[in-house]
Amino acid sequence: MSQTAARVIEGIKANQIPYDELFSGNEPVILRGLVSDWPIVKAGKDSAEKAMDLLLSGYTGKSAKVYVGDPEDGGRFHYNEDCTALNYHVDTINVEEMFSRIKDGFNQPNPPYLYSPSMVYSEAFEGIQEDNSLRLEHQSIKPDQLVSKIWIGTQSIASAHFDLPSNLACCLVGKRRFTLFPPNQIHNIYPGPFNPTPGGQVITMADLRDPDFETYPRFKEALENSFIADMEPGDVLYYPSMWWHEVEAKNQFNVMVNYWWVTSPFFMADPLHALMLGILALRDRPENVKEAWKEVFNYYLFGPSDIPRGHLPEASHGVLGELDETMARRLRAMLQQSLNR
Repeated sequence: MSQTAARVIEGIKANQIPYDELFSGNEPVILRGLVSDWPIVKAGKDSAEKAMDLLLSGYTGKSAKVYVGDPEDGGRFHYNEDCTALNYHVDTINVEEMFSRIKDGFNQPNPPYLYSPSMVYSEAFEGIQEDNSLRLEHQSIKPDQLVSKIWIGTQSIASAHFDLPSNLACCLVGKRRFTLFPPNQIHNIYPGPFNPTPGGQVITMADLRDPDFETYPRFKEALENSFIADMEPGDVLYYPSMWWHEVEAKNQFNVMVNYWWVTSPFFMADPLHALMLGILALRDRPENVKEAWKEVFNYYLFGPSDIPRGHLPEASHGVLGELDETMARRLRAMLQQSLNR
């Protein structure tokens, strides 16, 4: 089955990131070796223990949520058999304890899988920030909308899911493989339930290690339209907003830092809220009614925003005008009042 290798850009420095090229291409791109000079990358190439020591030298003491998976699940953090719960449990421990457990597993034939997702990098490891961080400088990346997270653990598989922000993912310790799917492949990915989820986002039901095409036949088309990004320590992967991505960490100890940002104003609501409201208000209505509302949504939401207001006096634009913080507050108040009736 053919899959597309993500495009690779070689030989650039952190102050040479081709932002406009990345953003206009709207597909995943590997920036090979972009952060290979970070001390954490160099330490990890020597040994897992040296990487752990460096992280602990800057550790603030913040507790971590650690997913603990059974050996028989092979590091795939997913659902139980009937999707009513997840196939792992969560411990809240400090990072020293997590590292101790990981090192204990180095000499075990079937150690548990440990995975600490999505700690805020600056809050957990402030002491190593100066020499182990990217400084992103582009007019579309606002400092107050930029979040950096760190992901630490043993071998693991974060099943395919999507995120609203755009992403620069820095592979620091251990090798990783990203399998990425364009947003239009949602019809072929077989998303799981909205609740529970491993990290707040729906994930695919299909297992990329051994896809069951009888149960999930359209998943073959998703794979045929996917991109593969194989990353070495020091590589950085850019991928756009809303791209589905499965992330496999391959080594006994793995570290990734990512940078998330959105380009829309901070006062805009989460689009997932609109989806939930749509399920409440529209999904189970008659097909002819849904088709009519699809046209309404295309007119007011997905078409040019100037058309619905273009024939109206400016003083009457109201919610049809450009959205700002004041109007966002009014809309939230209107929705809350309507939903509480």
